[in-house]
Formats: sequence, C-alpha cells, structure tokens
Amino acid sequence: MLRGLMICPDSTLAGSLQEVLQETRQVDVVRDLDRYPENLELLRVLRAHTPEVLLISTEQVDKALAAVHLVEEHMPGLPIVAVSSHADASVLIQLVRTGVREFLSAPFQVGAVFEALGRVEQLAAKQPAGPSEIGHIYTFLPSKPGVGTSTVAVNAAIAMGRSVGARRKALLLDMDLSSGIVGFLLKITNLHSIIEAAENSHHLDESLWERLITRRQNLEILHSGRLNPDFRINSAQVQALMEFARRNYAAVCVDVSGNLERYSLEVMQESKQIFLVVTPEIPSLHLAREKLTFLQQLELAERVTVLLNRNHRRAVIGKDQIEGLLGVPVSMAFPNDYQGVHRALQAGRAVEPASELGKQFASFALRTLGDKAEASPKAKTESKKKLAEYFSLLPGRG
Repeated sequence: MLRGLMICPDSTLAGSLQEVLQETRQVDVVRDLDRYPENLELLRVLRAHTPEVLLISTEQVDKALAAVHLVEEHMPGLPIVAVSSHADASVLIQLVRTGVREFLSAPFQVGAVFEALGRVEQLAAKQPAGPSEIGHIYTFLPSKPGVGTSTVAVNAAIAMGRSVGARRKALLLDMDLSSGIVGFLLKITNLHSIIEAAENSHHLDESLWERLITRRQNLEILHSGRLNPDFRINSAQVQALMEFARRNYAAVCVDVSGNLERYSLEVMQESKQIFLVVTPEIPSLHLAREKLTFLQQLELAERVTVLLNRNHRRAVIGKDQIEGLLGVPVSMAFPNDYQGVHRALQAGRAVEPASELGKQFASFALRTLGDKAEASPKAKTESKKKLAEYFSLLPGRG
C-alpha cells in the first residue's frame, strides 16, 4: 500500500475520494491537508511523511500548480494524481505540462481509480521518490567526561545553523541520557525531550515535532530531558529518528555520552563523521586511543576525526603529536577561552562569534558542511616516538 499525501480544500470531494481509496486498498493517506499549504509547510510535510503519491485537487489551479512545482523540485519523481469535481480541458493541459500524468474527476469510479493507482504503483516501484536534499549526521563523542564535548557540540551546531542558509536548518540532539547538559547550557525550559521523540519515533509528524523542539535562530534543539540512565533507545527508534532528522535538516549534530551504549553506536553507524573530542592531556588521549581501537573493530574508525578542545600555546602535547599518537587527523583545534565560555554559559547562548573561539567554530562549520577538510601536516618523527614511548608504559585495558 502506498503512503499518500492528500491536498484537497473541498471536504466533500476529499471524503468521496477517501471512500473509494478505502475500497481499492492501494493508498494509505498518511496526511490530509484541507488547504493549499505555504511552501515551508509543504516541505515539512513532505520530509516528515515521505509520501509515495500526492493526490491534489485543482479547485484553485494556480495554488495547485505552485504546489506541484515545489514537489517536483524537492521530491523529483513523486507520482502526482490530480483530482477535481469536474473535468476541465484547459486545466488538464496545464497539469500535463508540469508532468502530471494521472487525473481523476468526480464521481469517482472504483475501476478507474484502481487502474490509475495501479500505474502509479508501477511507477513508484521503478523509481522511488525521496527528498532531493538529505542532511548528514555528525556525532560528537568525548574521549572522557569533562573534555567539553557538549560545549563544542552546542557551538558547532549553532555555527552550522548560521551556515546552512535560511531555507534549511540544523538540528542538535542531546542523546546523553546519563548526563546530558545541552538544555542547561542553552537555558531551555521546554519539558519535551529526546525520550519522547524516541517513544513516538514511528509516527513523528511536523505537528508533534513542533512541540518537542526548541529554536535558537536557525538551530533547532531536542535536549535529553531529566536524568534517565535506565532508558534505552532501541534500534528501530534510532533508525526512525535519524531518518526523520535527515529528511528535515541540512545538518544533524548528535551529542553522545561517551559510554558507547548500543544506541550511541547505532547513531555513529548512521553518521557521516564522528568527531572525537580530546584535550591536550594524557588521560584524555589515552582513552581516546582506547575508543579508536574499539571503533576500528566496528569498522567506524575511518569516519573519525579529532577535535582538540581547550588548546593553548604552552600545551605540553601539541596537535602534531596528538595526530601521530592517535593515527587520525585533528580536524580543528579550539583555543582555550574560559572567560568567553563562562559568559556564554551565563547567557545561555553560543560564544561570541567575533571572538577567536567563535571564529574557529564558524570555520569548522563551513569546512564540515562543505566537505573541505584540510589535510593535516605530518607530525615530527621524534615527537611521535617520544609520546608513543610514554604511552607504551601505560597499562592496557585487561
């Protein structure tokens, strides 16, 4: 059965069509709009429900054609069936020019509807339609607690929100159910959380989603809610939630706990990149190497790059040494700006964009979204050797 989206302001016509659709059992109307939606609303509906057929009435031809053009732009190949209370040759010609090939007029005959939808089913099977713009997922993974991963994820996500443009947005998901602090960092008072989204993941729509998320300019946030370490998001919920997020956002940033829970690993499996956040300290780098080894066993290591947080000029361990030790590039080094981060925390916002740290986050966002990661310089052989020798003295995990 095809998932259908119906746009029909005429309630009598819509009811008549629904009756015949129930008889044919070929289309399940997952969303029924009793008006011609504005462009943004229609895009949200398309991304939320990913229909396999659009049924649209032609009472107001100009609005119907505008909707058809938008669908063609954002979900090319989606079969469209025009419906009307009567046949109109001039309207038919306009529809054919836009690519509409099926037309049904009242009174609807079961046989005619069955045949038309049969052709639609064949077309949908040959060329499945989908959103033309699918967002990427980026996971922020701490090497150890306290390295500032949530601060990095918040500021990176806000910078991505500024960079994706007005037409699409960025999303920040706090999936650290044991100690998530995104809501605290941004002073979010919305009681809805990622847990509610997971529990409703298989029937999320734009109406429910609007209640769950909180907006900060061009970024939308879903925080972790109250401390609930016993709650586990299952595989099906992760898959449904990530698919919904990708359809609706240009970039999806996910802050995870670092405990490598099953659901966190499943998010990483869906991610384009995994950003392992470290600080220039021995314990952080030791645990980072442990996690890299584990991720390598899951064939995820190639997606990992390192974000060096709280970097400073007098750091004993430099960027080149860290790359040599971990064997993966440092994608970006963020300067240590305690005062700037503290002011942002007090205000519940990102760090000042004009600051050195703010500029680094902006650069990181542009680089990540544009897939323009710079190749890291090779570390000095002697520095690599000294640091590697130090780590060889540390006890391994039993």
